[in-house]
Amino acid sequence: MKTSPKLLVLLPLALAGLCAASLATGCASTATSSSTGEYVDDSAITVKVKSAFVKDPIVKALDVSVETYKGVVQLSGFVGTPEEKRQAEAVAANVKGVTGVKNGLIVK
Repeated sequence: MKTSPKLLVLLPLALAGLCAASLATGCASTATSSSTGEYVDDSAITVKVKSAFVKDPIVKALDVSVETYKGVVQLSGFVGTPEEKRQAEAVAANVKGVTGVKNGLIVK
């Protein structure tokens, strides 16, 4: 079988075009991704909330998981009393930078 010179030129060009297109779409940002600055802010908020729990006499900090996304704090885990659940939410809400609290804590 004889290979034409046109095929030898067009095939690599077509492959290069496909690779460039897939790289461009693979690097596109999605609506749910956060910027580096938002991620750093969220991490700082998480640390501040956990620190506030450690200082609070009612909330048992080790039993509460804290995650933050775009300023909204998600609390999860188990607490001993309804008062502890309410206190954890109040403490988190009072941390600077928190825009909302989703309290998923479960009373044992």
